[in-house]
Parts: sequence; C-alpha cells; structure tokens
Amino acid sequence: MNANDGTERIETVVIGAGQAGLATGYHLARRGRPFVILDGGDRVGDNWRCHWDSLRLFSPARVASLPGMRFPAPPASFPTKDEMADFLETYAGTFGLPVRTGQRVTRVGREDGGYVVETGTSAYVCDHVVVASGTFGRTPYVPGFAAGLDPRVNQLHSSAYKNPAQLRPGGVLVVGASHSGGDIAYEVGAAGHPAVLSGTIHGEIPFDIEGGPAHAIFPVLWFVAQHVLTLRTPIGRRIRPDVRAHGGPLIRVKRADLSRVGVELAPERTVGVRGGLPVLDGGRVLDVANVVWCTGFRQDFSWIDIPVTGEDGWPLERRGVVDSSPGLYFVGLAFQYAFASMLIGGAGRDAEHVVNHLVKHRAGDTAGRPAEATVSARRS
Repeated sequence: MNANDGTERIETVVIGAGQAGLATGYHLARRGRPFVILDGGDRVGDNWRCHWDSLRLFSPARVASLPGMRFPAPPASFPTKDEMADFLETYAGTFGLPVRTGQRVTRVGREDGGYVVETGTSAYVCDHVVVASGTFGRTPYVPGFAAGLDPRVNQLHSSAYKNPAQLRPGGVLVVGASHSGGDIAYEVGAAGHPAVLSGTIHGEIPFDIEGGPAHAIFPVLWFVAQHVLTLRTPIGRRIRPDVRAHGGPLIRVKRADLSRVGVELAPERTVGVRGGLPVLDGGRVLDVANVVWCTGFRQDFSWIDIPVTGEDGWPLERRGVVDSSPGLYFVGLAFQYAFASMLIGGAGRDAEHVVNHLVKHRAGDTAGRPAEATVSARRS
C-alpha cells in the first residue's frame, strides 16, 4: 500500500467505540494526538442496544461514568442498556471524538514499521493501534453439538435474545448459570414458560443490589474492584484466570427469585443431544421447545495478522501494552489490570495508562526530529 492508493494515514487507530474505545479517544484528544475510532455499528452505542430488552447495568450510575462526564442519572439508579447506549453517543458528540461507524475492521497487520488497519471499504496506515473490541470477545460461543438439535427446537444465543416473544410455546432450557443466564431464565419463567437453568451457579451477591443497604456497600465493593483485586496483589493475580474463564455469580436475580417463578435449577451441564433433544450431564433428556445459549463469547483475534495471543486465546499484554509488537495496545479486556477493568467506570483508568505509554513511545521514536520531518520520513 502507498499514500496514493486511497489508504488514509493517521497516527493512531482505535478499534471499537464502546466505553473503552471512547475513553481512549478522550485521553488521546486531551494529549492533542491525531486519531480515528472505527466501529462496526451503525451508531455509537449499538454494542449496548443489541442486548436483550430488559437488561440494566449491574452497577449503579455513580460508577458508570467516563472520563470527563458523569452518567446523567441518579447515582443509585441502574441505567438500562439503551440509556447506556445513548450516554456513549452523547459522550462521543460532546467531546467531538472522530468516530467512524459502519467500519468493521477485518484485518490488522504490519506495514513499513507501523500498522495497516483494513475494513470492508477502507484502509488506514498508522503508527499505533488500540484494540477495544470487547471485554470477553465479540464472537458468540455455542457448543458444536447444538447443530444436532431437532430443527423444531428454537435456538437463540443470548446475544440474539431480546424478549420472551421470540420463544415458541413450551419449555425453555437456558444453558449457562451466570448472571445473564439467571436474568433470562427469570424473565422466561415469569412469562409463563416452564424453564430449566442448566449449569453450576458460581455463588450469588448476598444482598439486594437495589435495596437500601446496597448504597453503603457499593462504595466498598468499588474500592475493592479498583484497588484490591488488581494484578499488583496476590489475590488479584490468583482470581484473574477464573474471572476470565468462568461465568460470574448471580447478581440481581437470586436462586430464590428463580424458584419463585418456577425455574428449575439443574446444576448439571448441558453436554449433548439425544433424539434431537438436549441432554444434561448424567443422561437426562429435556423435552423443550426452546434453548437459550447463555454460554458467553470467545476471544477471536484471527483478524490480527500478528502473533499476539497466548495458548488461552487472550492477548499477551501488560496493562494493555503488547511488548512484542510496539505500538499495539488493548483496552477494555476482562481484568486487564483490575476487576474494575470490565466495568464502565474502570475503562478510563486503563485507557489513560495506555495513552500515556503510547505518547511516551511516540516521543521516543521522534526524539530529536521535528514533527514535519517525521511525517515526511514516513511518507517517503
């Protein structure tokens, strides 16, 4: 590629206009660096709008702010997914962040000492790439045996589930007993469907997150998430692999809530298919009309043409910095630095760290040369 083939040259490309990508843009703008943010959605915030209709944040508005802007809601309220989406859109507009929507990145590779970022319609040559493509990945995970289910069984991944109106009359198996699985199982049970929630429940938050005592408890939990459960502490380093590999505890909906609406809690995993129907570990066959796969997402960085992942599929980074590929960064990963990294209010700190490193890295590259000479050298 060269400067005459329609390729755009820019110092930094940020991939993803979610909370992590926008927070990165905020800090880049404050440092006066030229950049662009690319996002595959039609609007900023579409990564939130696509979730199920009743989804609300599991943390209150007081800790859902981004750098330079508080969330515009009562501090103890729990924003809806659409309110979160609108906040992101407003945030990008307020700070004039250069977001280009409809630009899903298909490839990142090396180019003349820098990087090339390709979408379906354009290409960018840059010195730095910041990948902000999702906390746990953007590729829905469904086990391979799901293909063996009878076509009459309606299957939905949680990323495609919106509300119970999508379901066929009859029973529902919800696979995956983390907080998303619990919330969806509760909703379909309350709608009148016989429901089974399959999988191990990894505990539950032992208080009502919207009750009065929570107002006093949340500041303590937020401090722990920000400053105790980090890569600097033994307990943080110990739990990080579990946080990344397993679903979280029940948060808003508890076991008692599920039982109250008739949801059966089946601790056995869903492990296969028999006669076109799902089978639990132990051999029990479930005659259901619907399966909702709350089995999460997987990291898929195959579109990055650079060896940046370890055996577990996660990027080999240090607080977002890829030492093996200078100029390449990640933000917004689950437990990137702390438990709070995966929460809205934790995005800003990680983004600031990455931008600080990026600016220092560039200063080292260009030390002793005027800016004009640097640009000219890159274009020659």
